[in-house]
Amino acid sequence: QEKQQAAEEVSEQEELQLEQEQQQIKELKARDTEVRTHEQAHAAVGGQYAGSPSYEYQRGPDGTNYAVGGEVPIDVGVINGDPQATIDKMQTVLAAALAPAEPSGADR
Repeated sequence: QEKQQAAEEVSEQEELQLEQEQQQIKELKARDTEVRTHEQAHAAVGGQYAGSPSYEYQRGPDGTNYAVGGEVPIDVGVINGDPQATIDKMQTVLAAALAPAEPSGADR
């Protein structure tokens, strides 16, 4: 009877751990989608001035790497001899920074 009770306690602990892992995976998947969407918005609006997104990953309990942060390099250099082109470029840069639905503090 003690063995059965101990087995049930272990089983309950395993079940609780599994539920916690499933919740963590769900949260990581949501964050991954959010991060990728955010960075793709920067890259799409930044056009020729934006580089490819790079991501920071966290390994989930399932062994999968999930994007939890990211960045898109953007060219903010002046266009020599053409002030209007520089203004146009900076308007694109600003639009790219504010492109995601929820710009981060760094984006603003």
